[in-house]
Amino acid sequence: MASKVVVLVEDLWKKFDKVVAIRGVSFKVYEGEIFGLIGPNGAGKTTTLRIIATLLKPTKGRVIVYGYDVEREPDRVRRLIGYLPEEAGVYDRLSGWENLLFYAKIYAGNEDEAKRIAIHGAELSGLGDRLRDRAETYSKGMKRRLLLARTLMVKPKLAILDEPTSGLDVYAAVEVRRLIKKYIAETNSTIILSSHNMLEVEYLCDRVAFIDNGRIIALGKPRELNERFGGENLEEAFVNAVKGARS
Repeated sequence: MASKVVVLVEDLWKKFDKVVAIRGVSFKVYEGEIFGLIGPNGAGKTTTLRIIATLLKPTKGRVIVYGYDVEREPDRVRRLIGYLPEEAGVYDRLSGWENLLFYAKIYAGNEDEAKRIAIHGAELSGLGDRLRDRAETYSKGMKRRLLLARTLMVKPKLAILDEPTSGLDVYAAVEVRRLIKKYIAETNSTIILSSHNMLEVEYLCDRVAFIDNGRIIALGKPRELNERFGGENLEEAFVNAVKGARS
């Protein structure tokens, strides 16, 4: 049986004054997969994710999330998604636990439900006893794990993660990737993530789209893209794909 399409992006364009950020972007995301949108800074990754997350309106084209149009039915889409922007921050004067509980109360119908959600977030974060400490004492990696747990603890049907390991050292990045893999294995959720770290995406993603200068230039499974463009890894495959697309 074919997998269910949960995100449909069709001929998506976004212009900011005279700057064209994305140009005719189209792809599908299937239920239960981790889909990667990868390319260099300024390629159009974040703009695409912000449109899917209902934060930007497209200039042209459409995005459908679980049957709902992001432009005409944004409130319905927002009930289904969790969004972690690259520049997200935590409340430094609150403890890690207080951060989780604060956001849990936004989603929960009562105190008991909020506590259950926050407990799940605490488990996801893997921060243990450090959750008692103020977030201002956390390393960047610990804050990112807290933010990711905050996004995933409400069990969104679609999690949208923009550069989830941006700026982290190798140890912190490994922990964040572990958290993402663990979450997807335990739920029937779907993840779209962006990254300029090709090797990270190769490890995490079921399928990836190469984006360059606002256009999708290739899409497929990591191994397929390596074979198609003659790369030993996605970094080499991406470079070769860009050369072909620009020639």
